[in-house]
Amino acid sequence: MGERLKGKVAIVAGAGSIGPGWGNGKATATVFAREGARVVCADRNLDAAQETAEIIKGEGGEAFAIRTDVTRPEDLAALVEATLKTYGRIDVLDNNVGIAEVGSVVDLPLETWERVFTVNLTGCFLAMKHVIPVMQRQFAESGQGGSIVNISSIASIRHTGVPYASYGASKAAMNQLTRTTAAQYAGEKIRVNAVLPGLMKTPMVEHSAGLAQSYAKGDVAAMWKARDAQVPMGHMGEGWDVAWAALFLASDEARYVTGLELVVDGGVTLQYGA
Repeated sequence: MGERLKGKVAIVAGAGSIGPGWGNGKATATVFAREGARVVCADRNLDAAQETAEIIKGEGGEAFAIRTDVTRPEDLAALVEATLKTYGRIDVLDNNVGIAEVGSVVDLPLETWERVFTVNLTGCFLAMKHVIPVMQRQFAESGQGGSIVNISSIASIRHTGVPYASYGASKAAMNQLTRTTAAQYAGEKIRVNAVLPGLMKTPMVEHSAGLAQSYAKGDVAAMWKARDAQVPMGHMGEGWDVAWAALFLASDEARYVTGLELVVDGGVTLQYGA
């Protein structure tokens, strides 16, 4: 067990995994705990959140699970209340909730566009809206604010061949929300940064029928091979790669870092013009 987050309380929104394996949120919650944080595992799927919390506790860490739909303000209020009741403070918020729907501006139904924005962008907005006041109070009382890590995507800054109109646009908006929020609250030592994962091998990607269809006519194994071939390093990343990036931004090692978009992609975006 490490100590990079020793004494800190971290909320990971999206701490469950959609299927077997290690998604970004599940890996991040586990890494945070291994580095000394007490972790609140929040997810719309309570069973998935509880699985992550049990892994943490099984390793000697401290965590609890709570069902949270980040699109519902009342759920975010309950999440903050439960965290403060149990641990008394909030030092880290990791916004790892997101959905991806394949489709161009012509193909996408309006309801799909709106759903992606509600989950990916409004969910991030609501989580920060409820957590930042807690961090402001902490700064006023002790001079300690907090760290917010928003999980975006390289789809927010590049087109990599998949028609991701709603996903890319919502994540691009998240980047700008990250920058403006970082600037507004820097004086209260509330840091806000984003991680931009590239092509990742996670349960979410595996269960995306539209993505598998786009890459390889539904053949998941062929999709993995094609995605590996796109990466200069020769392979996709894993949830752990996102987790370690989030750990740096959450820790005091990044105390002078805010408004950053940290690309974690094995060099994929180096192949595409800005």
